[in-house]
Amino acid sequence: MQTYLGIDAGTQGLAVVLTDQQMNVLATGDGHYDMIPDLADGCYEQQPGDWESALVSAMNDLRNNFQDEFTVMAIGISGQMHGEVLIDANNDCLGPARLWCDARNDDEGEELTDLFGVKMPKRITSARWLWTIRNRNQIAANTQRITTPSGWIAHRLTGEWNLGIGDAAGMFPIDQATQNYDESLLNKFRDSFGQDSITDLSKLLPAVRVAGQPAGSLNEHGASLLGLPSGIPVAAAEGDQPAAMAGSLIGEAGMVSVSFGTSVCANSIGDRSFNGVSQAVDHFCAADGKPINMVWLRNGTTYMNCLVEMFGKALPAGQDPFANLMPQVIDAPADCGGLLALPFMDDEPGLGVLHGGKASIIGLNESNATPGNVIKAALLATMFNLKLGSEVLDLQGFPRTELILTGGLTRTPQLAQILSDLFETPVTLLESAAEGTAWGAALLAKFRHLNQDNQQTNWPEFLSDSQTGNRKRFTPDSNSSQVYQQVFKSYTELLKRD
Repeated sequence: MQTYLGIDAGTQGLAVVLTDQQMNVLATGDGHYDMIPDLADGCYEQQPGDWESALVSAMNDLRNNFQDEFTVMAIGISGQMHGEVLIDANNDCLGPARLWCDARNDDEGEELTDLFGVKMPKRITSARWLWTIRNRNQIAANTQRITTPSGWIAHRLTGEWNLGIGDAAGMFPIDQATQNYDESLLNKFRDSFGQDSITDLSKLLPAVRVAGQPAGSLNEHGASLLGLPSGIPVAAAEGDQPAAMAGSLIGEAGMVSVSFGTSVCANSIGDRSFNGVSQAVDHFCAADGKPINMVWLRNGTTYMNCLVEMFGKALPAGQDPFANLMPQVIDAPADCGGLLALPFMDDEPGLGVLHGGKASIIGLNESNATPGNVIKAALLATMFNLKLGSEVLDLQGFPRTELILTGGLTRTPQLAQILSDLFETPVTLLESAAEGTAWGAALLAKFRHLNQDNQQTNWPEFLSDSQTGNRKRFTPDSNSSQVYQQVFKSYTELLKRD
């Protein structure tokens, strides 16, 4: 049986998925690892060797779940973006890797944003590197290469030092014209912080590869880790966000991947680069190099979930609060009976909300004090914040043709209709098998296999042809849309007063 293997190294564990040639999932496997314990607040590190051990465990788990013989045609890799893995002259790690959530370089992100005139979030690897230069100079002096978690795993499997363009964009800004690191900004970094080896990022960063391009093949060490023969093509390692977008089959400009959970993330494919700097919008690339604009909210569905749990305490024992209360949310009027909510249970950088925010409900009275109205107001507030961030893109004329919804909100599909009405844009729900990041990595593997003879297969067309399950599609209702636009206007006025 000819198959494709996808590997995804997340923040808390590693997953592998095996698919057939039609991208149907045959088996999965998992491996686990932890953060390094007892670090100071805001410090998040992992041992790269733990990712390797988890990969072995995940492959053993996969084989326990799938006893048939199979041949792997190609391998894809994704991993948590924005990490900092430092490599010495012997190609060994210089200690633990700092992860995307490590908060030690806020100042460097702001400094680079001011210097470059390009949004440089604190998560971006080059901001971490500037912090390392200043705070761990001896380690910086011994560094010969910098990569990400997925790039390190790819190196251990292939011996190569390259990276998919999406993950590379999480290290340093990409020039859309060259599909490589922005040379003028590389020079500005070097000239601004001392002209020596540790500031010349052009010699430290991995080579950039676009989906389908050669990125190495499984070497003997990689073969021993995976229990597979050497020589299997390996796709360029990608970040989790580009791989997840691949897994949601998002390839054309105007398509937006929206994930609703504890946090909310909307990644939209652009038809050109973003102009200027916005606090609400981050930037990286899709696997084929198209620019991606990301609107990210820290305050996701937490407030709504708290309200569901609160009202759920009044239900008879054993009844599921979500199953009982979400129908009331769906049936609640679009204006929530006049209620507005502020969902800030944490800071919200894009809206200028500082740490210590407090959630609230405004306009409560005897007639509108129902669970449906209150919970729906909390949900709408999060959607409104997402719309506020998206309006920054609207002002620059970026297309928005379809929202592809994933995450916890999909457990109540009817809520997708609210999102469609509010954004006046069709919303699509994919079957869960097509949502996994590891499945997106397997898609990258298949695309590499199809392009091994430089056939130049079109990435968006390939994704469009890769649908394996049913889709649910919701289109805007004009009457509801008009009401939501009025409520949104009231919400923005409330924010100004707050």
